[in-house]
Amino acid sequence: MSFQLSYQDYPGNPWFSWQYVRDNSDTILAALREHAELTVQAVLIAAVVAVPLAVAAYWFRPLTGPILALSGVLYTIPSLALFAFIAPYVGTGTGTVLIGLVLYALLLIIRNALAGLNQVPPEVREAAQGMGYGRFARLFRIDLPLALPGILTGLRLATVSTVALVTVGVLVGHGGLGQLILGGFRNNFYRAEILTGTVLCVGLALVLDLVLAGIGRLLTPWIARRTAS
Repeated sequence: MSFQLSYQDYPGNPWFSWQYVRDNSDTILAALREHAELTVQAVLIAAVVAVPLAVAAYWFRPLTGPILALSGVLYTIPSLALFAFIAPYVGTGTGTVLIGLVLYALLLIIRNALAGLNQVPPEVREAAQGMGYGRFARLFRIDLPLALPGILTGLRLATVSTVALVTVGVLVGHGGLGQLILGGFRNNFYRAEILTGTVLCVGLALVLDLVLAGIGRLLTPWIARRTAS
């Protein structure tokens, strides 16, 4: 990403400048688009991996400890070290950033999905079993729908966390809005550039969280009715 203006083009180095936003709108939108795409892709891939792992831990209790421990270890690896480990194998493209983001999101989704599954009332499971539901039928018709609030909570936490972590991808040239933030620091502490990237990053996290919250309300209307009553 290249910027049209430099620090010297803004006398006084303001924290916010409409001129900067207007003159660099294409670059800003490209960074925002990359940031959003990386976030959405990472969370979707992580969900596809994490929910089956949570189900496996739910069905086979001895697997709970190893699954949570492994995802916890991955979550504690510093991002710099993780990217440094992945890059030699997959290069410094978006794949490196995406793999790292997926690994970091796993723990948040697994833990909350498993918590949601464990909160399914035993009498409901027993009733489903008495009605002749097999393991998979009960999973898709009883367990997962009732565990949906927990799963959505995990997705919301993972999404907000991923929005913040995408900025670290600037180290391998794919950091979305992190490009603006780092570029501002490199450009003689260019305040308008730094603040624009930061505000958009926070705004993106809020918007995605609100979208997921809205989806959650649509998919779990019984919770809203229970709260109202």
